[in-house]
Amino acid sequence: MQVQLGDNLFYEAPIGTTIEQVFKAAVSASDWAPEAPLMAAVCDGRLRELNYPLLRECTLRPVTLASSDGGRIYRRSLALLLVVACQEMLPGVPLNIGYAVPDGGYFCKVAGRPPLTQAEVAALHERMEQIVAADAPITKTMMPLDDASALFEQRGELDKVRLLENRERDHLVMYTLRGYTNYYYGYMVPSTSYLTTFRLIWVEGGFILQYPRQENPTELGKLDAYSKLSMIFQKSEDWLHRLDIADIGQLNRLVATEKMREVILVSEALHEQQISDIAQAIAQQAQHGLKIVTIAGPSSSGKTTFSKRLAIQLLAQGLRPFTLELDNYFVDRALTPRDADGNYDFENLHAINLPLFNDTLARLLRGEQVQMPRFNFFEGKSEAGRHAQLRDNQIIILEGIHGLNPQLFTSVAKERIYRIYVSALTQLNIDRHNRVPTTDVRLLRRMVRDARTRGYDAQATLMRWSSVRRGEKRNIFPHQENADALFNSALTYELAALRTLAEPLLMPVEPGTSAHIEANRLLSFLRWVTPLTSAQMSFIPDTSLIREFIGGSILDDYHPGSSELVGN
Repeated sequence: MQVQLGDNLFYEAPIGTTIEQVFKAAVSASDWAPEAPLMAAVCDGRLRELNYPLLRECTLRPVTLASSDGGRIYRRSLALLLVVACQEMLPGVPLNIGYAVPDGGYFCKVAGRPPLTQAEVAALHERMEQIVAADAPITKTMMPLDDASALFEQRGELDKVRLLENRERDHLVMYTLRGYTNYYYGYMVPSTSYLTTFRLIWVEGGFILQYPRQENPTELGKLDAYSKLSMIFQKSEDWLHRLDIADIGQLNRLVATEKMREVILVSEALHEQQISDIAQAIAQQAQHGLKIVTIAGPSSSGKTTFSKRLAIQLLAQGLRPFTLELDNYFVDRALTPRDADGNYDFENLHAINLPLFNDTLARLLRGEQVQMPRFNFFEGKSEAGRHAQLRDNQIIILEGIHGLNPQLFTSVAKERIYRIYVSALTQLNIDRHNRVPTTDVRLLRRMVRDARTRGYDAQATLMRWSSVRRGEKRNIFPHQENADALFNSALTYELAALRTLAEPLLMPVEPGTSAHIEANRLLSFLRWVTPLTSAQMSFIPDTSLIREFIGGSILDDYHPGSSELVGN
């Protein structure tokens, strides 16, 4: 058969040759070299593992560690390596792979015994390195569902037993490394020799499994301490404990019972409690000169609904919100900075007219009446807008991606600003070894909202997502620890609500496209989740943050502070 690699490289190989063998032949012939370590390939439009046997002529596109799909395969395989090393060193001790830390790593901890000591973490790291050096194969098998369930029950892994109760197929793809067999949702590398870049770092209560980032796939960067995020993660664990929900299997069980109404209402109450606490902190500081509240977060975090619910809580505290829209401070389009490709970079901080923005703020805080700008998006120019003047009991609420960036403000003392970071910071995991990235949850939220409010199909949303993510990494994530408060917008039950709406959007994505690969991955993941019934969907309050995406929010046409504008 003939295999095409890239635009003009062709190889002949016997039928049954694996993708890995083709790539190795290409590298050894010095005809081609990948930009980063190889993880998989796209074969005629479908993602395939490296050990996939080729049975006909095809075109291959390499998937490397510098890509999203490659990064997921690496992290998934690294998790299997960690679990196997832990089982060999501490037989029968459960290992939980928890939340992701911002600089590239998973917080992990053992259960049923005290946390690992620094010496034990070092020994575990050494065991992982030994397995990597042995180039142990990772093999794939199809196991009947009953056999898989029996295996997990025998090992006491009840989280996986619960998960399989609603499995829609009669088999399960299993991976085996050094005699240990487990389930992982998604592809793996063919052997441990691919997993050379990792580090275990001891922290209080557990350890971090650090992995390389897409931006620098062959090296490990500095891992900073994120104390505020750590507190959010710990609080989230407490909430899940109150709800008695540890994983998606437990959520699925509750969907089939009358208790699901209670889960929804308690989840919403925990959100309201967070917002109320933040409003109280703002009200207290307002007595000492606080005047500006900034709200920032990545796409589809629920910032709009959060802002409105916070405004209502501030009203209850005796403060009146004044909404300031950063989008009205864009420079004229001709002056907008451009990115490396020559396109307008509207997410650049200097796409904002910083002198005008800071002059407006300074005059408002002095009590002056100010003519506000209004940006004409059709003409690409700034125009004169309405007049505004602050009252004594008013707080400016500013929502925008640069809200946590200290360079945004040049004329306001930091003591007068309260910064809030909003994001879906945690999510239920599939089981103790399979994480659900919060990025996926935000993508599903955006997809459902785009289809409902903008008429975009799922393919359009998926194609835009990588650009959205690049902007977040550049403009939002580096500043998240500057926040005075973090709001975790994740809802325990939301995946069950999103499945019903997202699944039919993902099904029609055009085969053979990169969006189709992503759609298949999301569909495979969503099918582990039991969807809410229509009756259960009606239990979701009409002020819920998830209503911003699924529809039915009474806050859609509520604009706090708009009545405070005066004149024309």
